[in-house]
Amino acid sequence: MIKSYLKTAFRYMARNKVYTFINIAGLSVGMAVATLIGLWLQDELAYNKGFDHYHRIAEVIRQFNYNSIRISLPGSPYVLRDELLTKYSDDFKYVVRSTFSSDHQMVFNNKNYLKKGNYMDPEAAEMLSLHMLRGTRAGLQQPSGILLSASVASAIFGNEDPLNKTLQIDGTANARVAGVYEDLPVNSDFRDLSFIASIELYLAMTPDIKMAANPWLYQDRFVAYVQLTDQADMEKTSLKIRDIRKAKIPATNYKIDKPIDFLHPMAKWHLYSDFESNTGYKVREKIEYVRLLGVIGFFVLLLACINFINLSTARSEKRAREVGIRKTIGSLRLQLMNQFLLESLLAVAFAFLLSVIWTLIALPSFNSIAAKHIAFPWNSLSFWAECILFILLTGLISGLYPALCLSAFRPVKVLKGTFRAGPLAAIPRKVLVVFQFTVSVALIICTIVIYSQIQFAYHRPLGYDRDGLIMINMTADIDKNFRAIGDELKRSRTILNMAASQNSTPIIMSMTTASTGKAGTQIRMQIWP
Repeated sequence: MIKSYLKTAFRYMARNKVYTFINIAGLSVGMAVATLIGLWLQDELAYNKGFDHYHRIAEVIRQFNYNSIRISLPGSPYVLRDELLTKYSDDFKYVVRSTFSSDHQMVFNNKNYLKKGNYMDPEAAEMLSLHMLRGTRAGLQQPSGILLSASVASAIFGNEDPLNKTLQIDGTANARVAGVYEDLPVNSDFRDLSFIASIELYLAMTPDIKMAANPWLYQDRFVAYVQLTDQADMEKTSLKIRDIRKAKIPATNYKIDKPIDFLHPMAKWHLYSDFESNTGYKVREKIEYVRLLGVIGFFVLLLACINFINLSTARSEKRAREVGIRKTIGSLRLQLMNQFLLESLLAVAFAFLLSVIWTLIALPSFNSIAAKHIAFPWNSLSFWAECILFILLTGLISGLYPALCLSAFRPVKVLKGTFRAGPLAAIPRKVLVVFQFTVSVALIICTIVIYSQIQFAYHRPLGYDRDGLIMINMTADIDKNFRAIGDELKRSRTILNMAASQNSTPIIMSMTTASTGKAGTQIRMQIWP
């Protein structure tokens, strides 16, 4: 029976080449758009899931008052680690201190490299499930140990064995390579972590941290990452540490700042990163874009399906004689429905294959626009299972109504030549056309509005002249010789002026906090026109 259905379907497509091409091509474009959006959604929802302990890792967030504004920042004092491990040992398996991620100058054989990395506690290697290519995760237990990503190790040492080689970091510290780990996933918050150096190395470089009279007061230079024990509950543990600073800072400061600490789970880092006073998360920011893109992808696919339905039902009178003859010789309505559904599924299958080609062509440009590194998942069995389900659902949506409509013709009227599609028969198609155009117009209007907003944001006055203005990160060597470099560049008429700042020009920061180190400072130079 299936063989007969397939023969009939292929013959019908071969006889109606133009109609078949238009139907399949139109559907393939909608499916390609839906596939691209689906790949983007999958990448967003899979963020940070490459870590083995994804559901048990969190970041400690500090929330406090500043000028009547409630601010939430990932800043913690270096003593928080010992406090958590001592008081809540049953809840925390690891507590890892980390410097804020920034560019650092690395020197080997008199060659300079600017790489982004962090100083972290030794347990970081276990927490982040580093896949070691050379050495072991225990390498960070050495006070001068450093672990390099595979790409950085290759860039610095080439084909040489990097183990036990010495690097100079930030012009002062000497670090010994204790291991090389596989580059972390690009769809993770640690994708730029090109090296991890021992936290003891950083504390030795900045002795003033341990010299503070009260390390809990204005000493939030670190990010605290935690991994909970198997029996600990994320929400309950977050409530436990809420007032951990209360007994550690003067009552006057506590009354003004009203600081609290809570856990921000890794599962929420990427899509839920806005905080509400005292309560935690707001469902805002990127999760809204995920939902919006999901809705857009659904409607684009639905429009393609409606177009397929309209084209199929528009040819109903041409297929009426076929239906009449087949019913006369004994075909049941269910058999005819199966025939038309199979034709629909076959068309959708061809459209999907064509959509794969469109997707592969568009993927590089899509990655560039979306700032992604999405690759077509050829080797993913789950992806192909989803594709089969996608084809079946699309074929069902596209072919069910035409199958019901075409299989309902009465053979007597058809064979006598008295069959005419009445005015009521066209109502469903008219409704679908109106809906199709309504959604299309709505999407076009939204596109125009978004484009206008982007153009407005791009061309609006910034409050300063950015022509001829460049900004670069300041390394340790430049920091030491800042004035000399500036004077030399001015004398050579390379620049008009040069200034240093801890933040980039568009960022407004007026908080009085401890410096997080010179690596985060910026140089702004105005060059000659």
